[in-house]
Amino acid sequence: MLDCTGKPKGRILILVENLPVPMDRRVWQEALALTEAGYEVSVISPRPPEEPEYMELDGVHLYRYPLPPPTKSVVSFLYEFTYCWLHTWRLARRVWKERGFDVIQTCNPPDTFWVIGRYYKRKGVKFVFDQHDLCPELYESRFNRRGFFYKGLLWLEKQTYRTADAVIATNESYKRVAMERGGIPPDKITVVRSGPLASRFQRVEPDPTLKRGRKYLGVYLGVMGAQDGVDYLLRAIDHVVHTFGFHDCHFALIGGGDMYPDLVKLSQELQLTKFVEFTGRIPDEDLLRYFSTADIALAPDPLNPLNDVSTMNKVIEYMAVGLPIVSFDLKESRFSAQDAAVYIPNNDERAFAQAIIDLLNDPERRAQMGEFGHKRFLECLSWEHSRQKLIEFYDHLMAQPCRRGRTPTK
Repeated sequence: MLDCTGKPKGRILILVENLPVPMDRRVWQEALALTEAGYEVSVISPRPPEEPEYMELDGVHLYRYPLPPPTKSVVSFLYEFTYCWLHTWRLARRVWKERGFDVIQTCNPPDTFWVIGRYYKRKGVKFVFDQHDLCPELYESRFNRRGFFYKGLLWLEKQTYRTADAVIATNESYKRVAMERGGIPPDKITVVRSGPLASRFQRVEPDPTLKRGRKYLGVYLGVMGAQDGVDYLLRAIDHVVHTFGFHDCHFALIGGGDMYPDLVKLSQELQLTKFVEFTGRIPDEDLLRYFSTADIALAPDPLNPLNDVSTMNKVIEYMAVGLPIVSFDLKESRFSAQDAAVYIPNNDERAFAQAIIDLLNDPERRAQMGEFGHKRFLECLSWEHSRQKLIEFYDHLMAQPCRRGRTPTK
């Protein structure tokens, strides 16, 4: 879609480091929504192995660099920041030369792309902060300390806020941080929640073979990093199987991440290999087969400074297909799921296990929870609702006076 002159409504460059695009579902949905609304969108991100540096996909221009090695220490954390920043700077210069852009949208972590934003603001480019994570809380939750690096991350976050012409927050908790810690006026912040498209994320025919001969199937979907709680889930499953002697459930853990090899090893040490399947990352059609077959969904993200105020995408996706959820007791998970989940306080793995068994043994309650979650998803949490807010945000931003970004070199 173009404007009445045949030109795009604006040119947007999205910067993301956390995942390759289109694997990063939120960023990819944002890029598609803005492209369909008449904007020209370029994205800089890491890329999967053996894929080209540039490609056009569904009208979105992808500029991508090789994935950095996994981070497991403060030193490797700093190396990743530097590596990704330099590649992003290089590719931003390429996009500026080839296509030009009017807006840079940075999706954190990290909070280091404000330097690029300030450079291009001198050329009339606007800067949008799409805050996916709270980096100081991410550091504290991952390394269990504050100190020098924590203060440094607070400073970087502050610079990103100071550079931003407007902020996109993923929930009301992040909006409050932007106001209180970043000093951003509320009229400069728009909440755009993450969630799948209701039109595409629907149940399919169940596949009983996925239960591996057992009566029930429990599923986990998500990144497998240090702060994501899959180790908590494995210890809870250990209680299910060995403490309580409940052998009727197979567990499929879907996704990948830095901790994937360590988690497979932990599963072996706990003697869970007959009960736990690690699928790795799988296509959406396979994911929907697992979800449509599952009896219960698992959200083991432990209570910590980051998780408590973060919206878990997995929770929304579980609700989209009507799965009842067992979750640790997190503020934003309660807001999202409400009566679609059972909430376990104090990161209690044994209580998490008991809740799994109790819910599997109560089909009527599972049905009620699943129905409630699906209805709530359709009414206010699907991407269809967020998509419109994102487009309205950009239409308003582009209407504000600002010198246009550079025209691409021909």
